[in-house]
Amino acid sequence: MLAERVDALSELLGLSRTRVSPEALDGAGELLERVGDRRRLSADHTVVALAGATGSGKSSLFNALTGLELARVGVRRPTTSEPVACAWDPRGAAGLLDRLGIPPRHRHARHSVLDGEHLAGEAGQDHGVPGGLGGLVLLDLPDHDSAALTHRDQVDRLLTLVDVVVWVLDPEKYADASVHERYLRPLAGHADVTLVVLNQTDRLPGDSAELVLDDLRRLLDEDGLAVGEHGEDGAMVLATSALSGDGVPELRSAIGQIVAERAAAGRRLSADVDGLAERLRPLYVAEGATGLTDAAREDFAIRLAQAVGAAAAGRTAEREWIRAAGEACGTPWGRLPGLLRGGVRASAGEGPHDVAPAGRRPALAASRAVVEEAVRMVAADAAVGLPAPWAQAVREAARRGGDALPEALDAAAERAEPGEPGRPGWWSAVGTAQWLLALLVMAGTLCGAAAAAGAVGTPWWLSLVLLGAGAGGGPALARAGRFAARGPARRHGQAAERRLADAAADCGRARVLEPVAAELLRYREVREQYGVLAGRHFRVTELSTTGQ
Repeated sequence: MLAERVDALSELLGLSRTRVSPEALDGAGELLERVGDRRRLSADHTVVALAGATGSGKSSLFNALTGLELARVGVRRPTTSEPVACAWDPRGAAGLLDRLGIPPRHRHARHSVLDGEHLAGEAGQDHGVPGGLGGLVLLDLPDHDSAALTHRDQVDRLLTLVDVVVWVLDPEKYADASVHERYLRPLAGHADVTLVVLNQTDRLPGDSAELVLDDLRRLLDEDGLAVGEHGEDGAMVLATSALSGDGVPELRSAIGQIVAERAAAGRRLSADVDGLAERLRPLYVAEGATGLTDAAREDFAIRLAQAVGAAAAGRTAEREWIRAAGEACGTPWGRLPGLLRGGVRASAGEGPHDVAPAGRRPALAASRAVVEEAVRMVAADAAVGLPAPWAQAVREAARRGGDALPEALDAAAERAEPGEPGRPGWWSAVGTAQWLLALLVMAGTLCGAAAAAGAVGTPWWLSLVLLGAGAGGGPALARAGRFAARGPARRHGQAAERRLADAAADCGRARVLEPVAAELLRYREVREQYGVLAGRHFRVTELSTTGQ
């Protein structure tokens, strides 16, 4: 399980480096290295550190646990200026001691019965080493409240590397805010690898030791450090006196049990990973559903259609269709002004594309504000509920695509611009009928003139019939053609509007929605990896990442 979480952390960092600031990820890379280093070294050894303030008696306790006078005890403070180590069954412990930075002159070993005959029989035999502590590497750390800054730096460094910490407190300074605020409270999640020892109980009269222990447990509870009582998991709280030896066997037995389990190193690393996961949580966990909604995509497409003037282009195409139908179905004399205007333009050297059709869509430059607003709106919708770094990444992806979107929309709109209307077959039929009606007018006129001159003997009313049929039928047929053109013209305009709107939507999808969807997909990946890192399973099915 720890291996999976560490792999997830590595993946998480790889996916996050360009999205999350290095300051926010501070310590994550260091933790990866620390976990890797510890897992490569001996799993048969457990590093236990005695930490405490000046005068707490931890060096005396260290000597009592080892059965050797290894740590210097005295009145001069601070007494412990450098860490001292004692390894039970030291074979294989050299790598751990090198990692801890313990100088060779401060490394000691317990590997023969003569080293501590008085310990024999108290906790059985393990690995041929007395005291049942085979595999233990015990450290006596410098005082954490030392006036020498280098001592405190050493304590802070070593506390991140050891497997188990035994906090040695004394009756005078057990409630000191410095140890609670600086060390115990931040390590609240490490209760399973923490022991708290009230030392020097020989200085307390009567039942005072129990009262102080109760108050110590209360303070630890306020620190958030769970206290393991009655066999429950949590930090162990013990009372000892290195001077009289009271409680030392119990402490040695508790340490021996931890060492025998060979699980402290894994528990410590898991607790470190838990702490990092909790600190990183605001960077990776969103509240509620996230993603790009269908409504936001639809609104984005509508705004882009407005920006390219799709509706105006559709109305223009409809009017052009009606105009072309009117020309095709109109009377020949009604078409004369248009033909004359075309001839004038041709004689002046103007080409057919020199004058834009009336009602052409507005220039895109005038709609740039609409495009920018559309990009802002869709980015804001996609970023809803995302943690700050990923919301910023989504907005940046939309902005980058939006910078070149107006020009891309302009080119797409030019390609989708409706051309000249096609000529349905019935236009030609109506046009032919108009010419026949015009011929009737001409025939009626000639017939009437010939009859008036006496050149022909046709009845007078025949010319009137021909003139009436031709002159009245032409306009009536033109009006009927314009009426019949309304439905097809409307469909033609709607098709032109839809074609232009689709071109704008495709352009917006490629330039903005797809990059945004890629960022949302990356966030989904990091969220899944964070779920593995945190040891919890998060729902990710509600996260929409499509840009369609």
